[in-house]
Amino acid sequence: QVQLVESGGGLVQAGGPLRLSCVASGRTFSTYAMAWFRQAPGKEREFVVGISRSGSSSYYADPVKGRFTVSRDNAKNTMYLQMNRLKPEDTAVYLCAARLTTFVNTVYQDSIQYTYWGQGTQVTVPS
Repeated sequence: QVQLVESGGGLVQAGGPLRLSCVASGRTFSTYAMAWFRQAPGKEREFVVGISRSGSSSYYADPVKGRFTVSRDNAKNTMYLQMNRLKPEDTAVYLCAARLTTFVNTVYQDSIQYTYWGQGTQVTVPS
């Protein structure tokens, strides 16, 4: 089992950057595919980006392509989300998710494919 803790959220002006972190407990972080999702008030949870357990593959949702960058440091049990050129529509609670997998380069996009979830960190971009 793994526990996930997100951090780095906050209030940022439109056009600004923010970096989120997701720290996982345990010693087998490299066996988990990871992802960031987000959920805005009154909306369904939305896939943002997924990254393979090796870190060599990633897949971005269209709304964030070219603005967000995901990375992971398996030695530090940490996944990052660098968010640039933030927009008001990026306002949401950002959650990280993990899924144990034997596939080194597979990225998963569906929330039902993930077993473990963090509590989330709020990102607010005023309009």
